[in-house]
Parts: sequence; structure tokens; C-alpha cells
Amino acid sequence: MAMSGSVELARQVIEMMRQRTLTLATCESITGGGIGSALTSVPGASAVYRGGFITYASDLKNTLAGVDLELITEKGVVNELTALQMAKGALRRCDADWGVATTGVAGPTAIEGHPVGTVWFAVVGQKRGMSGRPRFTELVHFDGDREAIRQASIEHAFRMLLRVF
Repeated sequence: MAMSGSVELARQVIEMMRQRTLTLATCESITGGGIGSALTSVPGASAVYRGGFITYASDLKNTLAGVDLELITEKGVVNELTALQMAKGALRRCDADWGVATTGVAGPTAIEGHPVGTVWFAVVGQKRGMSGRPRFTELVHFDGDREAIRQASIEHAFRMLLRVF
């Protein structure tokens, strides 16, 4: 269940996007659907949130979100390009204006040489009068146990969306 802090941030994202008549899609790995859960707990979210994917398994990042299989094979799934491709895939496959993605390591052990708490975020927008597609990525290292890292990742994704708009 999403915590009240993430639900309040989700409410702010929904309101901001609703005012601009924009839609959002998600592609989540480390957050396991927590972003979508927080968004859908907000009354009126259907005006903004189109849906998304929980691509927890590496192969689903390819089959559902369209992340390049060669990228996954050569670089793994905890990197900037994977996060970008996840966000683009969510945006495209859900026919949304914006896509947000999370991929990282919640623990208890490192993955692909990345320490616990490493999380990549990506936010990608449709081309709307801008030269090229707007895209934003961030690498963040969180401290804490598995659940604290996951919750911090959900909240960071919302804060990132709020900054982008």
C-alpha cells in the first residue's frame, strides 16, 4: 500500500498534469507498481494516468517496454539508457504525453556490480513544439533497507515529475 507521502505527491502530479491536459504512463521495476498504485489512489486520476508496466523481470523490459535486448545483454538493466528506453516504451505503448521509469537495486545484495540503493530515473515527453523529445534522467543513491529504498524511489519519481513541469 502506498504511503501518504507518495499519495500526496501523486495528487500534486495528477493536478498539475490535469491542468495542462497531459497524460502519463509508467514503467516500473524497482518500485514494483508503487507509482501506479499511488497515482490510482487519487480521485480523478483516470483523467491523467493511462497505465503502465511492471517490468520486474529483465526480459519483460524488452518484451513489454521495448528496451533493446542487446542493451540488456551487454549493459544490464540498471543504467541510464535502460531507464530512458523504459520511459519511452511506456509513453509510446500507452499512448501518453509523458512516461516515467524506475530501475535500480533495492537489495539485499548488489546487482550487476551496482550497490544497493542505486536507482536510475527517466522522464520522457512527447514532442510538443520543442526541438526533439524532452527527456530527463537522474541517478540517485538511497540509504536504508529494501522497503525504504523502494518508498524513496516512488517519492523521488513524483518529485522529478513535479520539477520537470
